[in-house]
Parts: sequence; C-alpha cells; structure tokens
Amino acid sequence: MSDEGLQPSGDRFPPTRRSVIEAVASTDAEDRVRALESLCAAYWKPIYKYIRLRWQRPADEAQDLTQGFFVKLLERELLEKFDLKKGRLRTYLRMCVDSFVSNEDKAGRRQKRGGGIPHVALDFAAAEDELGNTVMDPSKLPSPESLEEFFEKEWLRSLFSLAIEELHQYCAARDRDRTFRLFEAYDLGDRDKISYDQLAKEYAISVSDVTNALAWARREFRRIALELLRELCGSEQEFQREARAAFGSHPK
Repeated sequence: MSDEGLQPSGDRFPPTRRSVIEAVASTDAEDRVRALESLCAAYWKPIYKYIRLRWQRPADEAQDLTQGFFVKLLERELLEKFDLKKGRLRTYLRMCVDSFVSNEDKAGRRQKRGGGIPHVALDFAAAEDELGNTVMDPSKLPSPESLEEFFEKEWLRSLFSLAIEELHQYCAARDRDRTFRLFEAYDLGDRDKISYDQLAKEYAISVSDVTNALAWARREFRRIALELLRELCGSEQEFQREARAAFGSHPK
C-alpha cells in the first residue's frame, strides 16, 4: 500500500514498552541492559550538556563523565534506589549526576573510559554543535531559565528527537516515506515558508492528501512519543504529569 492509504494497519499499536524502573529490577540480565540502553538513549545528551554547563567541563572530560555515569548507574543499581514517591525520575537522575561528578572530583579521577553503552551511539560532536561549541557561564543562561529547567528542556528535546527518528523508521517500514517527508517539511521545518498548497504541488498530490498524511503522521508521532515517555517514567502518576507538560493535555 502506498502512503496515500492511511487507514490504520493491524500492527499500528505495538505492545506498550516496559518501564525502565520495572526492567532494571528484572532477573533477566538482557532486560536490565535494554533498560539502561533506553535510558541512555533518552538522557545521554541532556546529561552531557548539563555537565558542560553546570560543572564547566571541557568537551573531552564531559564525554568521559557522561559515559562513566551510565556505567555507575548500572554498577551501583541507582535506578533500583529511586523512590517513586519522592519525585520525578529525571530529577533523581540529575541529582545522581551532580553526586557522581562531585565524587569524581574528590577522588581525583581523570581516567579515560573507552566505549559507551552497547548499541547506543553517543554522537558527542552533534551535541557539541547544539551547545554552541563553547561552555556558557551559567549566570548568562537566558533568564529566568535555571540549569534545572535547562536540563528538563533538553530532556524533552531528546525525547522528541527519539520519537521523530522512530516515526521515520515506522513510515519507512510501511512504504510511507513521502508521509514522513511531508511531516518533516511542514511540522519540523519553517511552516511560515511553506503551505499545504505548495506541498501538494511539489509532490503532485491533492491538498486533502497532504492534510490526511500530516494528520496521520502527527497522530503516530504523539503515540510514539507517549510510549517512549511511559517507558521513561517511574509511575503512572509521573507519566500523566509529564505527558501534560509535554503535550498540554491528558494522554489518550
């Protein structure tokens, strides 16, 4: 079926992801590693940028600390120590990062840590480009945004980036590459510079086809993002709260 046929397929709703908090408590070593990989994929870039800004570290040292943090996260079973009743998982992780970097300083550790989390590509060059290639003075961060708020915004940015990539793969697997290109051009680009009419002419389709394709892509993007979010939350209450913060409404 081409991407004009936008009726839901039988596999539209894959099994809901398992929460990383549940997975790290599994007796299956593979489950625990997969949980760490999921956490790393969503959090490594916010953590790297946070270390660069909060702790004023050069890029090479921040890279070592970022990789080292995830190793310690597994070795010390820090996720299993997270108390669901005391707050958000991302707040807990940020506090763990602060504790980790502080302890590394006290111990005078500066060793290189080869490699990263298995199957998770840590593109530090891309993160550095996003950061602006220079370590900013925390006092010069746009007011009233604090470093904590910066971390939260970067985490949300990372979540949406993962959802976009997964949507891309989802479309490719279903012969809907054009649908993703439309979504990329309009929703991820500068919509002030392009219209539904222009997209219809460019792709030689009707405006209604553009409308339907974008509606489908947005619906699937939201579904994917919410599934990722649920996996990265410690409880249903946290998920509901984070979903409202991310989308401005209750998840459906």
